[in-house]
Amino acid sequence: VQLQACGGGLVQAGGSLRLSCAASGRTFSTYIMGWFRQAPGKVREFVAAASRRGNSKYYAESVKGRFTISRDNSKNTVYLQMNSLKPEDTAVYYCALSAQERYSDSTTDFDSWGQGTLVTVSS
Repeated sequence: VQLQACGGGLVQAGGSLRLSCAASGRTFSTYIMGWFRQAPGKVREFVAAASRRGNSKYYAESVKGRFTISRDNSKNTVYLQMNSLKPEDTAVYYCALSAQERYSDSTTDFDSWGQGTLVTVSS
């Protein structure tokens, strides 16, 4: 499965962006989907994940209440709606898929990664 993320850009603090990640292949619905981010000089960190049917969602504490992950299995696409953006949200955002049985926030449990899309939040 190949992943293609898009939707990043430059936004002012308090603004919103919606990231999309399209997956190739027919097995999208069999994977847990996640979003991670990596700021300059920092390690890649978990942002959000959605279960296979999208009915269970998990978030990092830093984005709870501001970000929403969703998925459309008919379109092989996962989304990340980001509201009330802060300068500290600035990072390259990556989508990834996991074949693990259960949710994980560890990068090592995710098998395939998109190329990343840059989000820059100005103060």
